[in-house]
Amino acid sequence: MQQMATTVTLLGAASSPGPGLSAGDVAGRDGHHASLHCSRLRARKRQPWVLCSLKYGCLGVGGPGEAGSRSAASPVYSSLTASPAGDAAVAVVSSEQKVYDVVVKQAAFLKRQLRPQQQQQAPPAVARELDAPRGGLGEAYARCGEICEEYAKTFYLGTLLMTEERRRAIWAIYVWCRRTDELVDGPNASHITPQALDRWERRLEDLFAGRPYDMLDAALSDTITKFPIDIQPFKDMIDGMRTDLKKARYKNFDELYMYCYYVAGTVGLMSVPVMGIAPESKATAESVYGAALALGLANQLTNILRDVGEDARRGRIYLPQDELAEAGLSDEDIFKGVVTEKWRKFMKRQIKRARMFFEEAEQGVTELRKESRWPVWASMLLYRQILDEIEANDYNNFTKRAYVGKAKKVLALPVAYGKSLLLPYSLRNNQT
Repeated sequence: MQQMATTVTLLGAASSPGPGLSAGDVAGRDGHHASLHCSRLRARKRQPWVLCSLKYGCLGVGGPGEAGSRSAASPVYSSLTASPAGDAAVAVVSSEQKVYDVVVKQAAFLKRQLRPQQQQQAPPAVARELDAPRGGLGEAYARCGEICEEYAKTFYLGTLLMTEERRRAIWAIYVWCRRTDELVDGPNASHITPQALDRWERRLEDLFAGRPYDMLDAALSDTITKFPIDIQPFKDMIDGMRTDLKKARYKNFDELYMYCYYVAGTVGLMSVPVMGIAPESKATAESVYGAALALGLANQLTNILRDVGEDARRGRIYLPQDELAEAGLSDEDIFKGVVTEKWRKFMKRQIKRARMFFEEAEQGVTELRKESRWPVWASMLLYRQILDEIEANDYNNFTKRAYVGKAKKVLALPVAYGKSLLLPYSLRNNQT
């Protein structure tokens, strides 16, 4: 039978509550390619299942008891589609493929904007005379920096190594994301409606057109005149907020993957044009964008695993329903909040998935400009330690919140700095 090979590049910042927006604010107006050739998608004789997800659905094939096989009833990474043996693998448009299409488009957008010989129309200027604060854009960026320092101190310290222009741009993006997230998770969340998010999206469009509404918008509006940033990831993040208004369950990892892209993977796509790709890097833009995506997905999955109890108290369960059922668990078990052997086993699999996304992101981080790597490494190292803390709490994420202590955060900074000095992964084989 003919082999089906699929090449996928999927190589990220998680959202969490931040500075407040009033209801009035919203009413008036957030080297190597990392490709994976899924050569195991081969329907051989006597194999009862072929898992057909594009990436993390490639869980191996083979009959029961066959070495290296995994049954379709207990996937580790995905939970999409299975086809009976003897039939051609079912073609599905998974969330991974949809998001990969966005990655490709973002990489192409970046390359077009950076092509020196191509004449590009200048981005719209910020309407400083009308919308900028009295102290000017400097005051706007300074306020963004203060917010970043308040809510993400370790990441903020890492940005201080960046050039001033890149540092201020990252602060502006960070603040917009925090404000957007707070629309559905902040103190005014109960008053937020789909119409309010529609107004927030129109405000975003005005911002990209050079018509910022307030000081913080003005900083981002100025940023997009200096870096090749596309509006699509910002719109996608707002779509993630819409999802939070109407959806409290995810039937499988494919649905959860799309949600994680909307609320966190988008941050990576927004940030790559500002972070910049190292001039000496041999990696493709697609692989670097893919790494940024993977880091965002890993961070959001970590957030979900850390906040199971907190989310349950708000009636939300961000865990794949089919995987819960396969583990012999139900929503009721989540609401009861009792750690059992079934829960420990389930959590081990979820943590393993998150760590795989972190591992996938690491190579891409080395391809960023050297001065931009430190904050990304610091953030990644700290988020990975949250998974360690969940394990240290005996998987009790119902009543115990896993967090990284101040001492460990401080120790992570020199480690992250050391990693930021490493040669881009795409060049290492050339140096041996």
